Amino acid sequence: MRVDMLTREYPPHVYGGAGVHVAELARVLRSRADVRVHCFDGPREGEEGVRGYSAVAELAGTNAALQTFGVDLAMADAVRGTDIVHSHTWYANLAGHLGGLLHDVPHVLSAHSLEPLRPWKAEQLGGGYALSSWAERTAYEGAAGVVAVSGGMREDILRSYPAVDPAKVTVIHNGIDLAGWQRPAGEESERAEQVARSHGIDPTRPAVVFVGRITRQKGLPHLLRAARALPEDVQLVLCAGAPDTPALMAEVQAGVEELKATRGGVVWIEQMLSRADLIAVLTACTVFVCPSVYEPLGIVNLEAMAVGLPVVGSATGGIPEVVDDGVTGTLVPIDQVTDGTGTPVDPARFEADLAAALTAVVTDETRAAEMGAAGRRRAEEHFSWESIADRTMAFYEQVLAGS
Repeated sequence: MRVDMLTREYPPHVYGGAGVHVAELARVLRSRADVRVHCFDGPREGEEGVRGYSAVAELAGTNAALQTFGVDLAMADAVRGTDIVHSHTWYANLAGHLGGLLHDVPHVLSAHSLEPLRPWKAEQLGGGYALSSWAERTAYEGAAGVVAVSGGMREDILRSYPAVDPAKVTVIHNGIDLAGWQRPAGEESERAEQVARSHGIDPTRPAVVFVGRITRQKGLPHLLRAARALPEDVQLVLCAGAPDTPALMAEVQAGVEELKATRGGVVWIEQMLSRADLIAVLTACTVFVCPSVYEPLGIVNLEAMAVGLPVVGSATGGIPEVVDDGVTGTLVPIDQVTDGTGTPVDPARFEADLAAALTAVVTDETRAAEMGAAGRRRAEEHFSWESIADRTMAFYEQVLAGS
Protein backbone atom coordinates (compact mmCIF):
# COMPACT_ATOMS: atom_id res chain seq x y z
CA MET A 1 0.00 0.00 0.00
CA ARG A 2 1.28 3.47 -0.87
CA VAL A 3 0.34 6.23 1.57
CA ASP A 4 1.03 9.90 0.84
CA MET A 5 1.08 12.07 3.97
CA LEU A 6 0.54 15.79 3.57
CA THR A 7 1.62 18.17 6.31
CA ARG A 8 2.86 21.68 6.93
CA GLU A 9 5.36 20.61 9.59
CA TYR A 10 8.08 18.02 9.21
CA PRO A 11 11.62 17.88 10.61
CA PRO A 12 13.62 19.98 10.90
CA HIS A 13 10.75 22.50 10.74
CA VAL A 14 8.49 21.37 13.58
CA TYR A 15 6.55 23.95 15.58
CA GLY A 16 4.01 21.93 17.55
CA GLY A 17 2.36 18.61 18.29
CA ALA A 18 1.08 17.99 14.78
CA GLY A 19 4.62 18.03 13.41
CA VAL A 20 5.78 15.57 16.05
CA HIS A 21 2.79 13.34 15.27
CA VAL A 22 3.48 13.20 11.53
CA ALA A 23 7.20 12.53 11.96
CA GLU A 24 6.64 9.68 14.40
CA LEU A 25 3.69 8.16 12.54
CA ALA A 26 5.56 8.20 9.24
CA ARG A 27 8.56 6.56 10.90
CA VAL A 28 6.64 3.58 12.27
CA LEU A 29 4.40 3.19 9.22
CA ARG A 30 7.37 2.76 6.87
CA SER A 31 7.75 -0.86 7.98
CA ARG A 32 4.12 -1.46 7.00
CA ALA A 33 3.60 0.61 3.84
CA ASP A 34 5.28 2.72 1.16
CA VAL A 35 5.06 6.12 2.87
CA ARG A 36 5.71 9.37 0.99
CA VAL A 37 5.71 12.65 2.95
CA HIS A 38 4.88 16.03 1.38
CA CYS A 39 5.63 19.08 3.56
CA PHE A 40 6.07 22.84 3.60
CA ASP A 41 9.17 25.01 4.21
CA GLY A 42 11.27 24.06 1.22
CA PRO A 43 13.19 21.02 -0.05
CA ARG A 44 14.44 18.34 2.35
CA GLU A 45 17.68 16.44 1.96
CA GLY A 46 18.86 13.17 3.41
CA GLU A 47 15.54 11.41 3.95
CA GLU A 48 14.16 9.22 1.20
CA GLY A 49 10.47 9.58 0.43
CA VAL A 50 10.19 13.16 1.71
CA ARG A 51 9.42 16.08 -0.60
CA GLY A 52 9.42 19.65 0.69
CA TYR A 53 7.70 22.47 -1.17
CA SER A 54 8.68 26.13 -1.29
CA ALA A 55 6.13 28.92 -1.27
CA VAL A 56 4.87 30.04 -4.66
CA ALA A 57 6.92 33.09 -5.62
CA GLU A 58 4.02 34.82 -7.34
CA LEU A 59 2.04 34.75 -4.07
CA ALA A 60 4.75 36.40 -1.98
CA GLY A 61 3.28 39.23 0.06
CA THR A 62 -0.28 37.93 -0.14
CA ASN A 63 -2.36 36.71 2.80
CA ALA A 64 -0.75 33.69 4.49
CA ALA A 65 -3.79 31.52 3.72
CA LEU A 66 -3.42 32.20 -0.01
CA GLN A 67 0.26 31.26 0.18
CA THR A 68 -0.76 28.01 1.88
CA PHE A 69 -3.24 27.24 -0.91
CA GLY A 70 -0.47 27.72 -3.47
CA VAL A 71 1.60 24.96 -1.86
CA ASP A 72 -1.53 22.81 -1.53
CA LEU A 73 -2.11 22.91 -5.30
CA ALA A 74 1.40 21.61 -5.96
CA MET A 75 0.94 18.84 -3.38
CA ALA A 76 -2.41 17.79 -4.88
CA ASP A 77 -0.75 17.18 -8.23
CA ALA A 78 2.24 15.33 -6.73
CA VAL A 79 0.32 12.51 -5.02
CA ARG A 80 -0.42 10.84 -8.35
CA GLY A 81 -0.05 7.03 -8.04
CA THR A 82 -0.88 6.76 -4.34
CA ASP A 83 -3.48 4.43 -2.84
CA ILE A 84 -4.55 6.78 -0.06
CA VAL A 85 -3.93 10.41 0.88
CA HIS A 86 -3.60 11.35 4.55
CA SER A 87 -3.53 15.06 5.44
CA HIS A 88 -2.78 16.79 8.75
CA THR A 89 -4.13 20.22 9.84
CA TRP A 90 -5.93 22.79 7.69
CA TYR A 91 -2.66 23.76 6.06
CA ALA A 92 -2.64 20.48 4.14
CA ASN A 93 -6.33 19.49 4.24
CA LEU A 94 -7.13 21.27 0.98
CA ALA A 95 -4.21 19.49 -0.73
CA GLY A 96 -5.57 16.16 0.50
CA HIS A 97 -9.11 16.94 -0.60
CA LEU A 98 -8.08 18.12 -4.08
CA GLY A 99 -5.53 15.33 -4.49
CA GLY A 100 -8.15 12.73 -3.65
CA LEU A 101 -10.59 14.17 -6.19
CA LEU A 102 -7.94 14.66 -8.88
CA HIS A 103 -6.55 11.14 -8.68
CA ASP A 104 -9.72 9.34 -7.55
CA VAL A 105 -8.27 7.98 -4.30
CA PRO A 106 -9.61 8.14 -0.73
CA HIS A 107 -8.62 11.10 1.40
CA VAL A 108 -8.19 10.55 5.15
CA LEU A 109 -7.40 13.39 7.51
CA SER A 110 -6.21 13.56 11.09
CA ALA A 111 -7.84 16.17 13.30
CA HIS A 112 -5.25 17.90 15.48
CA SER A 113 -7.32 21.06 16.00
CA LEU A 114 -10.41 22.70 14.53
CA GLU A 115 -10.68 26.20 13.07
CA PRO A 116 -14.18 26.87 14.53
CA LEU A 117 -12.71 26.31 18.00
CA ARG A 118 -9.80 28.68 17.40
CA PRO A 119 -11.49 32.00 16.53
CA TRP A 120 -8.46 33.88 17.82
CA LYS A 121 -6.71 32.76 14.61
CA ALA A 122 -8.40 35.76 13.00
CA GLU A 123 -5.83 37.87 14.92
CA GLN A 124 -3.10 36.05 13.00
CA LEU A 125 -4.67 35.47 9.56
CA GLY A 126 -7.14 38.34 9.20
CA GLY A 127 -9.47 37.50 6.32
CA GLY A 128 -7.39 34.39 5.76
CA TYR A 129 -9.20 32.84 8.71
CA ALA A 130 -12.34 32.64 6.55
CA LEU A 131 -10.27 30.82 3.93
CA SER A 132 -8.69 28.39 6.37
CA SER A 133 -12.14 27.68 7.84
CA TRP A 134 -13.59 27.04 4.38
CA ALA A 135 -10.74 24.72 3.42
CA GLU A 136 -11.04 22.73 6.62
CA ARG A 137 -14.82 22.36 6.44
CA THR A 138 -14.68 21.32 2.78
CA ALA A 139 -12.03 18.69 3.51
CA TYR A 140 -13.86 17.23 6.50
CA GLU A 141 -17.17 17.00 4.72
CA GLY A 142 -15.55 15.34 1.70
CA ALA A 143 -13.18 12.98 3.50
CA ALA A 144 -13.48 9.21 3.23
CA GLY A 145 -12.30 8.92 6.84
CA VAL A 146 -11.41 11.17 9.75
CA VAL A 147 -9.01 10.33 12.60
CA ALA A 148 -9.69 12.14 15.87
CA VAL A 149 -6.75 12.17 18.28
CA SER A 150 -9.11 11.84 21.27
CA GLY A 151 -12.71 11.08 22.13
CA GLY A 152 -13.16 14.72 23.07
CA MET A 153 -11.89 15.72 19.65
CA ARG A 154 -14.37 13.37 17.97
CA GLU A 155 -17.21 15.11 19.80
CA ASP A 156 -15.85 18.50 18.71
CA ILE A 157 -15.70 17.36 15.07
CA LEU A 158 -19.29 16.15 14.99
CA ARG A 159 -20.51 19.28 16.75
CA SER A 160 -18.55 21.64 14.50
CA TYR A 161 -19.28 19.78 11.27
CA PRO A 162 -22.69 18.11 11.60
CA ALA A 163 -22.63 17.10 7.90
CA VAL A 164 -19.81 14.62 8.63
CA ASP A 165 -21.01 11.02 8.93
CA PRO A 166 -20.18 9.82 12.49
CA ALA A 167 -19.38 6.36 11.08
CA LYS A 168 -16.41 7.87 9.23
CA VAL A 169 -14.80 9.29 12.37
CA THR A 170 -12.56 7.05 14.46
CA VAL A 171 -10.41 7.75 17.52
CA ILE A 172 -6.68 6.98 17.37
CA HIS A 173 -4.68 8.74 20.06
CA ASN A 174 -1.36 10.46 19.59
CA GLY A 175 1.64 8.46 20.70
CA ILE A 176 5.05 8.88 22.28
CA ASP A 177 8.52 7.63 21.32
CA LEU A 178 9.23 5.81 24.57
CA ALA A 179 12.88 5.15 23.76
CA GLY A 180 13.51 8.77 22.86
CA TRP A 181 11.65 10.25 25.83
CA GLN A 182 12.95 8.92 29.11
CA ARG A 183 14.71 10.22 32.21
CA PRO A 184 18.52 10.40 31.78
CA ALA A 185 20.68 8.10 33.88
CA GLY A 186 24.36 7.94 34.82
CA GLU A 187 26.61 10.37 32.97
CA GLU A 188 23.63 11.60 30.96
CA SER A 189 21.93 12.75 34.15
CA GLU A 190 25.01 14.82 35.03
CA ARG A 191 24.95 16.44 31.59
CA ALA A 192 21.23 17.07 31.92
CA GLU A 193 21.78 18.88 35.21
CA GLN A 194 24.43 21.07 33.59
CA VAL A 195 22.05 21.94 30.76
CA ALA A 196 19.30 22.86 33.21
CA ARG A 197 21.66 25.08 35.22
CA SER A 198 22.87 26.76 32.02
CA HIS A 199 19.30 27.96 31.50
CA GLY A 200 19.05 29.34 35.02
CA ILE A 201 17.18 26.43 36.61
CA ASP A 202 18.19 25.22 40.07
CA PRO A 203 17.56 21.43 40.13
CA THR A 204 17.66 21.42 43.93
CA ARG A 205 14.54 23.61 44.15
CA PRO A 206 10.97 22.59 43.29
CA ALA A 207 9.82 23.80 39.88
CA VAL A 208 6.74 23.96 37.67
CA VAL A 209 7.46 23.69 33.93
CA PHE A 210 5.37 24.72 30.91
CA VAL A 211 6.17 23.79 27.29
CA GLY A 212 4.21 25.18 24.39
CA ARG A 213 3.78 27.79 21.70
CA ILE A 214 2.55 31.24 22.66
CA THR A 215 -0.98 30.89 21.35
CA ARG A 216 -4.34 31.59 22.94
CA GLN A 217 -5.25 27.94 23.25
CA LYS A 218 -2.29 27.14 25.53
CA GLY A 219 -3.60 29.37 28.35
CA LEU A 220 -0.22 30.87 29.24
CA PRO A 221 -1.64 34.18 30.59
CA HIS A 222 -3.81 32.15 33.00
CA LEU A 223 -0.72 30.30 34.23
CA LEU A 224 1.19 33.54 34.76
CA ARG A 225 -1.60 34.87 36.97
CA ALA A 226 -1.94 31.54 38.81
CA ALA A 227 1.81 31.52 39.48
CA ARG A 228 1.46 34.55 41.75
CA ALA A 229 -0.01 32.20 44.37
CA LEU A 230 2.72 29.55 44.22
CA PRO A 231 5.02 29.17 47.24
CA GLU A 232 8.00 31.53 47.12
CA ASP A 233 10.62 28.79 46.75
CA VAL A 234 8.90 27.24 43.68
CA GLN A 235 10.47 28.08 40.32
CA LEU A 236 8.39 28.66 37.18
CA VAL A 237 10.09 27.46 33.99
CA LEU A 238 8.53 28.56 30.70
CA CYS A 239 9.65 26.91 27.47
CA ALA A 240 7.51 29.17 25.31
CA GLY A 241 8.08 30.74 21.91
CA ALA A 242 6.71 31.13 18.38
CA PRO A 243 3.97 33.64 19.27
CA ASP A 244 0.92 33.79 17.05
CA THR A 245 0.86 37.59 17.07
CA PRO A 246 2.99 40.49 18.34
CA ALA A 247 0.08 41.54 20.58
CA LEU A 248 -0.02 38.16 22.30
CA MET A 249 3.76 38.20 22.70
CA ALA A 250 3.52 41.62 24.33
CA GLU A 251 0.82 40.34 26.71
CA VAL A 252 3.00 37.41 27.77
CA GLN A 253 6.07 39.61 28.15
CA ALA A 254 4.13 41.97 30.40
CA GLY A 255 2.87 39.05 32.48
CA VAL A 256 6.36 37.60 32.90
CA GLU A 257 7.84 40.97 33.89
CA GLU A 258 5.06 41.54 36.42
CA LEU A 259 5.70 38.10 37.91
CA LYS A 260 9.46 38.67 38.08
CA ALA A 261 8.84 41.89 39.97
CA THR A 262 7.17 39.96 42.80
CA ARG A 263 9.14 36.69 42.95
CA GLY A 264 12.38 35.03 41.94
CA GLY A 265 12.92 31.79 40.06
CA VAL A 266 11.06 32.76 36.88
CA VAL A 267 12.90 31.26 33.90
CA TRP A 268 11.76 31.95 30.33
CA ILE A 269 13.38 29.94 27.53
CA GLU A 270 12.18 31.35 24.21
CA GLN A 271 14.31 29.37 21.76
CA MET A 272 13.36 25.95 20.43
CA LEU A 273 15.30 23.32 22.38
CA SER A 274 16.66 20.05 21.06
CA ARG A 275 14.96 16.96 22.44
CA ALA A 276 17.93 16.18 24.68
CA ASP A 277 17.97 19.69 26.13
CA LEU A 278 14.21 19.75 26.61
CA ILE A 279 14.40 16.42 28.48
CA ALA A 280 17.14 17.95 30.62
CA VAL A 281 14.88 20.89 31.48
CA LEU A 282 11.90 18.65 32.20
CA THR A 283 13.78 16.31 34.48
CA ALA A 284 15.16 19.24 36.49
CA CYS A 285 11.58 20.20 37.35
CA THR A 286 8.98 18.71 39.69
CA VAL A 287 5.67 18.99 37.88
CA PHE A 288 4.49 19.73 34.35
CA VAL A 289 1.61 22.13 33.76
CA CYS A 290 -0.81 22.24 30.82
CA PRO A 291 -3.21 25.19 31.37
CA SER A 292 -4.77 24.94 27.90
CA VAL A 293 -8.26 26.23 27.15
CA TYR A 294 -8.27 24.09 23.98
CA GLU A 295 -6.26 20.89 23.61
CA PRO A 296 -7.34 18.01 21.35
CA LEU A 297 -4.90 15.71 23.16
CA GLY A 298 -1.57 17.31 24.06
CA ILE A 299 1.58 15.45 23.02
CA VAL A 300 3.53 17.60 25.48
CA ASN A 301 1.67 15.86 28.31
CA LEU A 302 2.77 12.46 27.01
CA GLU A 303 6.36 13.68 26.71
CA ALA A 304 6.32 14.87 30.31
CA MET A 305 4.80 11.61 31.53
CA ALA A 306 7.38 9.59 29.59
CA VAL A 307 10.22 11.30 31.47
CA GLY A 308 8.47 10.72 34.79
CA LEU A 309 6.78 14.02 35.58
CA PRO A 310 3.29 14.36 37.05
CA VAL A 311 0.97 16.52 34.94
CA VAL A 312 -1.42 19.18 36.21
CA GLY A 313 -3.74 20.04 33.34
CA SER A 314 -7.04 21.65 32.47
CA ALA A 315 -9.95 19.19 32.36
CA THR A 316 -10.75 20.04 28.74
CA GLY A 317 -10.50 18.42 25.31
CA GLY A 318 -8.43 15.26 25.23
CA ILE A 319 -6.37 16.01 28.36
CA PRO A 320 -8.59 13.82 30.61
CA GLU A 321 -7.88 10.91 28.25
CA VAL A 322 -4.15 11.27 28.92
CA VAL A 323 -3.95 12.34 32.56
CA ASP A 324 -5.38 9.83 35.04
CA ASP A 325 -6.69 12.22 37.69
CA GLY A 326 -5.14 11.54 41.09
CA VAL A 327 -2.84 8.86 39.68
CA THR A 328 -0.57 10.42 37.03
CA GLY A 329 -1.42 14.01 37.90
CA THR A 330 -4.32 16.32 38.59
CA LEU A 331 -7.13 17.63 36.38
CA VAL A 332 -8.22 21.20 37.06
CA PRO A 333 -11.96 21.88 36.49
CA ILE A 334 -12.69 24.53 33.88
CA ASP A 335 -16.17 25.78 33.03
CA GLN A 336 -15.90 27.38 29.58
CA VAL A 337 -18.02 29.77 27.54
CA THR A 338 -19.59 28.29 24.42
CA ASP A 339 -18.47 30.88 21.85
CA GLY A 340 -15.61 28.71 20.59
CA THR A 341 -12.84 30.61 22.39
CA GLY A 342 -12.58 28.22 25.34
CA THR A 343 -12.45 31.20 27.71
CA PRO A 344 -13.13 30.21 31.33
CA VAL A 345 -16.49 31.46 32.57
CA ASP A 346 -14.74 32.51 35.77
CA PRO A 347 -11.04 33.06 34.95
CA ALA A 348 -10.12 33.97 38.52
CA ARG A 349 -11.62 30.73 39.82
CA PHE A 350 -9.81 28.66 37.20
CA GLU A 351 -6.52 30.36 38.00
CA ALA A 352 -7.00 29.86 41.74
CA ASP A 353 -7.81 26.18 41.23
CA LEU A 354 -4.78 25.80 38.96
CA ALA A 355 -2.52 27.38 41.58
CA ALA A 356 -3.92 25.14 44.32
CA ALA A 357 -3.46 21.97 42.26
CA LEU A 358 0.11 22.91 41.34
CA THR A 359 0.96 23.76 44.95
CA ALA A 360 -0.41 20.45 46.23
CA VAL A 361 1.80 18.45 43.88
CA VAL A 362 4.96 20.56 43.79
CA THR A 363 5.21 20.75 47.59
CA ASP A 364 4.87 16.99 48.09
CA GLU A 365 8.02 15.44 46.67
CA THR A 366 7.00 11.85 47.42
CA ARG A 367 3.58 12.23 45.83
CA ALA A 368 5.06 13.95 42.79
CA ALA A 369 7.54 11.11 42.28
CA GLU A 370 4.82 8.46 42.61
CA MET A 371 2.61 10.26 40.08
CA GLY A 372 5.56 10.65 37.73
CA ALA A 373 6.34 6.93 37.84
CA ALA A 374 2.67 6.13 37.22
CA GLY A 375 2.71 8.50 34.26
CA ARG A 376 5.63 6.67 32.68
CA ARG A 377 3.79 3.34 33.09
CA ARG A 378 0.65 4.79 31.52
CA ALA A 379 2.63 6.09 28.54
CA GLU A 380 4.18 2.65 28.04
CA GLU A 381 0.89 0.78 28.31
CA HIS A 382 -1.41 3.02 26.24
CA PHE A 383 0.50 5.36 23.93
CA SER A 384 3.25 3.48 22.07
CA TRP A 385 3.60 4.45 18.40
CA GLU A 386 3.73 0.82 17.33
CA SER A 387 0.19 0.16 18.52
CA ILE A 388 -0.99 3.43 16.98
CA ALA A 389 0.57 2.46 13.65
CA ASP A 390 -1.30 -0.85 13.70
CA ARG A 391 -4.60 0.93 14.33
CA THR A 392 -3.86 3.45 11.58
CA MET A 393 -3.14 0.72 9.04
CA ALA A 394 -6.37 -1.05 9.99
CA PHE A 395 -8.26 2.22 9.41
CA TYR A 396 -6.63 2.67 6.00
CA GLU A 397 -7.73 -0.84 5.02
CA GLN A 398 -11.25 -0.15 6.24
CA VAL A 399 -11.44 3.05 4.20
CA LEU A 400 -10.06 1.37 1.07
CA ALA A 401 -12.52 -1.49 1.40
CA GLY A 402 -15.39 0.99 1.50
CA SER A 403 -14.21 3.16 -1.37
